[in-house]
Amino acid sequence: MKYVLVTGGVVSGLGKGVTASSIGVILKACGLRVTSIKIDPYLNTDAGTMSPFEHGEVFVLDDGGEVDLDLGNYERFLDIKLTRDNNITNGKIYQAVIDKERRGDYLGKTVQVVPHVTDAIQDWIERVAQVPVDGKSGPADVCVIELGGTIGDIESMPFIEALGQFSYRVGAGNFCLVHVSLVPVLNVVGEQKTKPTQHSVRGLRGLGLTPDILACRSTSALEDNVKQKLAQFCHVPSESIVTLYDVPNIWHIPLLLRDQKAHEAILRVLNLHGVAKEPDLREWTARAELCDALHEPVRIAMVGKYTGLSDAYLSVLKALLHASVALQKKLVVDWVPATDLEDETAQENPDAYKAAWKLLKCADGILVPGGFGDRGVQGKILAAKFARENRIPYLGICLGMQIAVIEFARSVLNMQDANSTEFDTHTKNPCVIFMPEGSKTHMGGTMRLGSRRTYFHVNDCKSAKLYGNKSYVDERHRHRYEVNPDMVARFEDAGLSFTGKDETGQRMEIIELPNHPYYVGVQFHPEFKSRPGKPSPVFTGLIAAACGQLEGVLQQNHRVSNGFGKPNGVGNGIAKISVYQNGHATKFAKMTTTNGNGIYSNGMQF
Repeated sequence: MKYVLVTGGVVSGLGKGVTASSIGVILKACGLRVTSIKIDPYLNTDAGTMSPFEHGEVFVLDDGGEVDLDLGNYERFLDIKLTRDNNITNGKIYQAVIDKERRGDYLGKTVQVVPHVTDAIQDWIERVAQVPVDGKSGPADVCVIELGGTIGDIESMPFIEALGQFSYRVGAGNFCLVHVSLVPVLNVVGEQKTKPTQHSVRGLRGLGLTPDILACRSTSALEDNVKQKLAQFCHVPSESIVTLYDVPNIWHIPLLLRDQKAHEAILRVLNLHGVAKEPDLREWTARAELCDALHEPVRIAMVGKYTGLSDAYLSVLKALLHASVALQKKLVVDWVPATDLEDETAQENPDAYKAAWKLLKCADGILVPGGFGDRGVQGKILAAKFARENRIPYLGICLGMQIAVIEFARSVLNMQDANSTEFDTHTKNPCVIFMPEGSKTHMGGTMRLGSRRTYFHVNDCKSAKLYGNKSYVDERHRHRYEVNPDMVARFEDAGLSFTGKDETGQRMEIIELPNHPYYVGVQFHPEFKSRPGKPSPVFTGLIAAACGQLEGVLQQNHRVSNGFGKPNGVGNGIAKISVYQNGHATKFAKMTTTNGNGIYSNGMQF
């Protein structure tokens, strides 16, 4: 097993996760099998109980693991399925060590950070690296490890010590350290400054780790004299220094690494030149260029609680992007704070109220993502009502589906006090109720989590057609509340169709309004399984409906399910991107452009 460690210096938020994912992509393109591990030095056992404002979204894995959002990047970039053990935290390590001490496994020894905690970290890495994540048997060739935080953080010291020991444990030729650092450009002088990176590397070396490759974040490519200066002061060959400069979309990052021969530097350190081939990144190149060339916008209003931080909905944004690129549209996301749609805001802040409703009314489609708590719920209900009454394409995810059910009960069934028991425990019409297997005393890991099967109970519905007319689908879940099964018959009599249910038939998974252009709610989180080139079906449905292309997409899916045509990624052994033009699948034609359009948020690229 070979290991690539990615660390970060100077400041957080440099893009270590995307860099680690991109390294995995380029090594995979060289014909190597790749797995990934993310180390988070916080004391939480996992990310499940943390606010999105702390670390962004909580990404959910097939096994129910609630993990850091960077594991979502790994899965999307590498098209793999990770486990909860691929996310290591201080909390998990210390819990494992204390459990061993309580069992007496240390045989009376004084339990210390060195060697007991550091040994536990190394053992965990070696064990998890051997687990296949790509659907094939046997371990991967390379494990990419990302160490969260910044070099010098006190909470990451045990991991740095463990990784220093680990580099000797696995031996020379099996361990490569890539250090991501910042080379800022000061507006006053207009030159790239190397001192922050010099200090970061000096600190790293002082802790027992020596970088083999420097990945320097900057606004533009490093100048030759800057590279030479970094090579001299950081003791890294200039050919092993790469620039990760600003690009139109992150799909360019693997291409940046390839163009700067980063894969050759990594393969050289790991003694893999005789095994690996030249990287084949044709699919990535085509996708990145297609994304840059898109110019016809599709506007999606994202009505949520955490709209001030886009990372809180990162997987939703990526799923929207995957679908919009497949349909050759430039995604424009308009963030609508749910509370700004409420009558109370009209009194307290009329400008924010008008701005929010203007965004909603100008949207081609409306999406209400998952969330917890009662803040903004009334605004989300108003958004669902607006979409239903004005026939605007709507997708509700998890809470967004429950919101649609509550709104339907209030507006169509005239249950004015209809609500979820999450928001009103005394409601006389509980449309959404607490699941009986849930815990009301412990928050962490007590929800309905992970991959669960949904069976289609209505064949002639949009969601079933989008999924290729399968009898069932497996999607990931994260919720404590569900639609009240005792009220389902009343909803169905009024025209709300529950097209997907769990294996018992008692838990509602998918809702639709049959006579609406696209009004779909799902209890699961389809965004977690969306991939570049393989967009989530319900997100594709939303974008297609917003563009007026839904009928063509459904017809194409019907042809594929009946054995005519080819699904995404199939054909002549070459990975392909399926794109849609006027609703019909077409072959991809290479496109180039000088303006880089990625995702736009309220008119601004991010």
